[in-house]
Amino acid sequence: MLADYFPLLLFFVAFKWQGIFVATAVAIVASVAQLAWMHWKRGRVEVVHWLSFAIILLFGGATLLLQDELFIKWKPTVLYALFGGVLAVGRLVFGRHLLGYLMKGLVLPDAVWTRLTWAWVGFFACMAVANWYVAFHYSTDTWVNFKVWGGIGLFLAFAVAQGFWLSRYMTEEAS
Repeated sequence: MLADYFPLLLFFVAFKWQGIFVATAVAIVASVAQLAWMHWKRGRVEVVHWLSFAIILLFGGATLLLQDELFIKWKPTVLYALFGGVLAVGRLVFGRHLLGYLMKGLVLPDAVWTRLTWAWVGFFACMAVANWYVAFHYSTDTWVNFKVWGGIGLFLAFAVAQGFWLSRYMTEEAS
């Protein structure tokens, strides 16, 4: 989990220390380090991490190149919308429960996978809207605090709630 939040936490520290442009550069470098570490440790990098890297490179690069912080503020909104969109398209167009690929080993009835997918689609949509609202209606400092601590807190709360909900459907292995 720390590896997933490594670039975000370094972004926060760099922002508080040197501002948005240094923080953006640090996040890009930290994302490269994250991918290298995952490849070294696991032998592979998940598609989710490649997608996140591509978006930080695109929006972070635009922020640095154009010296305009608006691009980096759009990054989480686009990422959340993309994640939610991928889950929705996977379900609606391809009839797949893409979360099942991320949660290998978890066996759930089809109806539960469907509800879980739509819960995450809704969560990502709410996170996209929340990021957009905070990014463009509050100061950059408030947005960074929300992006880091609000985002982590909301993800953690949602994941724990999902865990409690899913626990009803998990069975104990036979001894």
